[in-house]
Amino acid sequence: MRLADDEPELRDILSRVIETGDHYANEIRLGRTEVNAKERVVDCHVSPVDFGEAALLVEMTDVTRRARISRENALLIQHGAGRQMIRQLAHEIKNPLGGIRGAAQLLERQLAEDELKEYTDVVISETDRLAALVDTLLGPGGPANKQPLNVHELLEYVVRIIEAEEQRQVSFRRDYDPGLPLIDLDRDQMVQAFLNLIRNAVTALEGHGTITLRSRAATNFTIGDTRHRVIASIEIEDDGPGIPFDLQDSVFYPLITNRPDGTGLGLPAAQELLSRHGGLIEFESRPGRTVFFVRIPLQAVEKS
Repeated sequence: MRLADDEPELRDILSRVIETGDHYANEIRLGRTEVNAKERVVDCHVSPVDFGEAALLVEMTDVTRRARISRENALLIQHGAGRQMIRQLAHEIKNPLGGIRGAAQLLERQLAEDELKEYTDVVISETDRLAALVDTLLGPGGPANKQPLNVHELLEYVVRIIEAEEQRQVSFRRDYDPGLPLIDLDRDQMVQAFLNLIRNAVTALEGHGTITLRSRAATNFTIGDTRHRVIASIEIEDDGPGIPFDLQDSVFYPLITNRPDGTGLGLPAAQELLSRHGGLIEFESRPGRTVFFVRIPLQAVEKS
């Protein structure tokens, strides 16, 4: 059985060591194989040798867990910095919104025709909507209004919204764990979080592709410094081009986006909403496969 399939990166490393005679030492990512169902991060050391027919000595140490903990800690630090930035943005956004609403109300009083007042009504209602969005997503927010919910029902509700507003040839696959129990969630907050993530996946596909929605239970899972006996792991996977490598370390910061029409607020807002549930959003991305993992605790927590 093969421990590593025909990985282009590994093949290039081996060829380079043979050609140059130099040693190689770095972390690399190995894809899924018949032996390992999940991607792995390994410390890879390659050395040229002259021992019979052998030309190379390849040493690999699995550091997947260490890399995940390190990446998770970086995400938590990123979220803390992003949250502070978002709260500062909230004050900058709310002040002009109040001025716009007041000016629209004054203008409405000066208009004699009802047809013209329809336009000021739009300005006022849209200003109120943006102010509510700032309060919900950018402001500090109140405690989550949690109740037992079926997370699959929430996902299907979000898919219906996406399908109603998107005229694109994007297909959805489901791989749900039917044994997943009801979870104490704030419905509005989780709908918004899933909406942000799935919309991002649809946009990444640029009109064609497949989005897979997957749910699993995971045991003895640590988020930050908190160990949970069991969590729900919701995966949103697309087969698009992937997140550009130079953005992967900063996608959860506000205003970070590679789309001309993007705001860069969708992912940090989703991360903030998950943090109110004690959860975390992680991701892995390469061309052809990007997965966002929504980790949601199911039971009382235990400090590790």
